Amino acid sequence: MVYLTRLEHFNAAHKLYNPAWSKEKNEELFGVCANENWHGHNFDLYVTIKGHINPETGFLFDVKKLSKLIQEHVIKKLDHKNLNLDVDFLQDKMCSTEILAMEIWKQLQRHLPMHVKLHCIKLYETPRIYVEYFGD
Repeated sequence: MVYLTRLEHFNAAHKLYNPAWSKEKNEELFGVCANENWHGHNFDLYVTIKGHINPETGFLFDVKKLSKLIQEHVIKKLDHKNLNLDVDFLQDKMCSTEILAMEIWKQLQRHLPMHVKLHCIKLYETPRIYVEYFGD
């Protein structure tokens, strides 16, 4: 089994806010991340796939094709967007980094060829905070 990771980057704004709660309760739990005027991050996205090497190419999967899939199905939908308002696959969901990583997995998994499996989504919100998701 070989593991291959591609790094991509996007910028996006969001806020952590539960509409069922009062403004005060949201601020108590989420602090400045509940700011009504949003806040932004420079996200680094690591997509790791796994599988067996094709003996004819020496590749697990063409990294240019992997980048194109990530760009088309994830980055174009997220980059310079408001995650709470602009992203179809995040509608009616809490826009935490944990949920974002899980939803990115769902976006990519269905577009990978059969011989390649998604292994991990690692999403850095800041240089010191990241989430890893390995599927259900």
